[in-house]
Amino acid sequence: MLNNVSQFLNNINEYIGRTVAWLVLAMVLTTFAIVVLRYGFNSGSIAMQESVVYLHSFMFMLAIGYTLKHEKHVRVDVFYQYFSARKKAWVNLLGHTFLSLPFCGFLIYISWDYSANAWRLLEGSQEAGGLPLVFILKTLIPVMPALLGLQVIANMIDQLHHLLTTKQASN
Repeated sequence: MLNNVSQFLNNINEYIGRTVAWLVLAMVLTTFAIVVLRYGFNSGSIAMQESVVYLHSFMFMLAIGYTLKHEKHVRVDVFYQYFSARKKAWVNLLGHTFLSLPFCGFLIYISWDYSANAWRLLEGSQEAGGLPLVFILKTLIPVMPALLGLQVIANMIDQLHHLLTTKQASN
């Protein structure tokens, strides 16, 4: 049953990561259009410039769970690289339990009111001609640790499964 939960959580971040990857193309094309408009036609758009920031934020913050799932996150592995699979599982399980999950919970806790306030105000850009969607952007702040937390839970289940099955195999 826990394997089904892990697979479900993995699938959530896999789907989001693959979907959000298309934002890179949109970001590149928008940046290209901004440059062509500015230097080719001496014209500009604050909304287009802000949209690049929005696309980058969506891509970066929504794909964080996908990045952890595929172990492409930053890891300082001075000793970790030399550990056995079982020791790596212990390090991952303890790190997620005592560092990752509390960090995700803390980020959600401290960002909730900030994001909710932006929604109450339907906060928009302070720039004339900017996008009126700052409240959507600020929603990413608690969503990011939530998605990361889901992936951390999936990884913890996988590490626990590995520890239990390797322990049984060694007896």
